[in-house]
Amino acid sequence: MTPEEALQTTLAGEHAAVYVYGVLGGRVSASAQPDLAAALRTAYDLHRGRRDQVIAMLRAVDATPVGSEVSYELPNPARTPQQCRRAAAEIEERCAEVYAAAVGSTARANRQWAIDALTDAAVRGLTFGAEPAPFPGVPEL
Repeated sequence: MTPEEALQTTLAGEHAAVYVYGVLGGRVSASAQPDLAAALRTAYDLHRGRRDQVIAMLRAVDATPVGSEVSYELPNPARTPQQCRRAAAEIEERCAEVYAAAVGSTARANRQWAIDALTDAAVRGLTFGAEPAPFPGVPEL
C-alpha cells in the first residue's frame, strides 16, 4: 500500500467513525447515562479532528481526499447503552486496524501521527469494553 493509499483508507475509516459516533451519541441519554454520553461526545470530537487532519495531510501532497459515504452500517443495533458501548469499542478496533496499516505504509510525521492515533484508539477501545490485545490493530498477531 502506498502512503497516499494508506491515508485515503484512514480517511475512509474516520468518515465511518464520525458517522457512527454521531448516531451513537443521539441514542444515549445524557441525563440517564452521563458518563457514556460524555465518552461518546469526546470520541466524536476526536474523530472529527482526526478526519480533518488526514484531509490536510492528503491535500499537502496534492491528493484529492476520498469523500464520505451517504451512510454507514452500525456494528450492532445500538439500541441500549450496552450495545452503544460495544459499537464504540468495535469502531475503535476498526480504526486501530486502519491506523496500524498506515503505520506500516507511511514515514516520518505521518507515521508518528498514525502511531499516536493507534495508541489512542487502543486505549479508547478499552474504555468502551474492548478486550486488550497484544498488538492492537493487528488481530492476526
